[in-house]
Amino acid sequence: MNRQLEQQSVNAIRVLAADAIEKAHSGHPGLPLGAAAMAYELWANHMNHNPADPKWENRDRFILSGGHGSMLLYSLLHLFGYGLTVEDLKNFRQAGSLTPGHPEYGHTAGVEATTGPLGAGMAMAVGMAMAEAHLSAILNEPGFPVVDHYTYVLGGDGCMMEGISSEAFSLAGTLGLHKLIVLYDSNGISIEGSTDIAFTEDVRKRMEAFGFQTMVVENGNDTEAIGRAIETAKSDHTHPSFIVVKTRIGYGCPAKEGTASAHGEPLGAENVAALKKMLSWENDIPFFVPQQVYDHYRELAGHGQRAENIWKQMFDVYCEKYPEKKKLWDQYHDRHAGERLWDDEEFWACQEKPDSTRNLSGIMINRLKDRLPMLVGGAADLSPSTKTYMKGAGDFSRESYEGRNLHFGVRELAMAGIANGLALHGLRPFISSFFVFSDYMKPMLRLAALMKLPVTVVLTHDSIGVGEDGPTHEPIEQMAMLRALPDFVVFRPADARETAAAWYYAASSLDTPVGLVLTRQNLPQLKGSGREALRGAYVLRDSEKQVPDGILIASGSEVSLAVEARELLLKEHMDVRVVSMPSMDVFERQTPEYRETVLPGSVRRRVAVEAMSGFGWERYVGLDGAVVCMEGFGASAPADGLFKRFGFTAEHVAEVVKRLF
Repeated sequence: MNRQLEQQSVNAIRVLAADAIEKAHSGHPGLPLGAAAMAYELWANHMNHNPADPKWENRDRFILSGGHGSMLLYSLLHLFGYGLTVEDLKNFRQAGSLTPGHPEYGHTAGVEATTGPLGAGMAMAVGMAMAEAHLSAILNEPGFPVVDHYTYVLGGDGCMMEGISSEAFSLAGTLGLHKLIVLYDSNGISIEGSTDIAFTEDVRKRMEAFGFQTMVVENGNDTEAIGRAIETAKSDHTHPSFIVVKTRIGYGCPAKEGTASAHGEPLGAENVAALKKMLSWENDIPFFVPQQVYDHYRELAGHGQRAENIWKQMFDVYCEKYPEKKKLWDQYHDRHAGERLWDDEEFWACQEKPDSTRNLSGIMINRLKDRLPMLVGGAADLSPSTKTYMKGAGDFSRESYEGRNLHFGVRELAMAGIANGLALHGLRPFISSFFVFSDYMKPMLRLAALMKLPVTVVLTHDSIGVGEDGPTHEPIEQMAMLRALPDFVVFRPADARETAAAWYYAASSLDTPVGLVLTRQNLPQLKGSGREALRGAYVLRDSEKQVPDGILIASGSEVSLAVEARELLLKEHMDVRVVSMPSMDVFERQTPEYRETVLPGSVRRRVAVEAMSGFGWERYVGLDGAVVCMEGFGASAPADGLFKRFGFTAEHVAEVVKRLF
């Protein structure tokens, strides 16, 4: 290898990053300048990837967890030929460009995950490594490793400070995910200065305690040492690997190198010029890269094309020799499998007896597991309570990666991040916990929505119905929080048929995460409920009058309460309509004409009933309506008593309606 050409190729990453950030007058040059050598070594000599086919199934995955250093990734994608042009680099951080401030999955070819919140990429990498381990255990045959790739993730001090990294890596070590390789850009600098002001632990020892093989590369510009460490990591078939690479933030810029100011602000024109002089760059023209460097990167890209061609030849023989495995491969990669549940009568079958929606959800999960082999999931140590265990599907562990039941431990935040990684790899994951702990999951659910990932979140114990566990475990404001999250669909079903509809929506979703909010307590099966729930809201009980005297709107456990209140009102000659609204999000996607048939504008006496915060119901009850809701936290007592204490009785709901007359 021509060492001078290699150094030029590394420096091309640095120069392009510095020029793009300078032109944008915005960005983070510190990471790209410091980590360029390790990124080059990985992408050039160790990572299987093909720029001509960014979605090759058996490619190695690379996640830039420190997403603020996005110009490192964009420079690599440009140089390797993933379709990013010089003009794209010049439009860094500009409206509509392919080079936004942080990498965005689905927007730029070659970006494997949307990153930005530090540490998130670490958890998603664990999820991808879990997916690879599961698929290889299920699909591979002797001599035919059709699933055989690594997950690489690069992050810095901030990623390692965030708790999500510890949660995720603790699980990765427990599971022995040996195809997970973490590159730690250790430069000792944070935005506020030296990391010593808040971060002095021995990170390597922490990772050893988690069960990782660990190594240290003392010089972040020593590509040979970095390469040896990566190969040592790949040779360990028992542990995930953690490589500490000691770098200098802002490397090559005399005035900025090793300082906090290199992190998140442009270098300035003079410093960019000084950088290029320090790097012996042959031309001061912005975005200039020598042709021999481009040629070198194209040659490297060709290695990836050949690797994919070899894999395809093996895969063709595999399909011919193992037709049943090919069939299973196709099932695992069938994104539309959930849609076929529509005509599956057994899937929709319901018993007419009171039951909790968490139990009913558990029944649906066990029906789905036989129909969707790519369905995997579990709980944050709560599957007996959330009813999310798939019978006969096995437990995912370091001894058995075939298992489909995932045990996340008490790690809600990492669980949600790992689920994103599983979904990014192509599996269809579900995760679960008590609804109140969705607070712990929120940042990763937000990323799922941004990436349009069909992750299903099962959230049980959904109201003051939790009862004796008291206000710490009784969700109040969480429903409003999730409903406010764009591109995230929330369902709160009222009975078995609505629960089946909610699971159908989740299982057939292609680009939307779905939250199922479920009861601990038993609910009656409601006459007239059904697949209409898939429209978000529908008329469950109608008035005999052409124009109803009023409308009662409810979700989940309060729908049956609204039906009871209607019966009381009928005795006093008030004929109201009852609308079940399991999903505001889905209802808002219906046509204006349909929404008008359910909630006609001419009927202004409206009461919404939900045993949580009333925030958000204003849009449906208007200025003339009312909401029966929680106006504070709950309490510790049996659930029946709490519902009465806080006004969730048919009598009280009927009284609120009467006040509107």
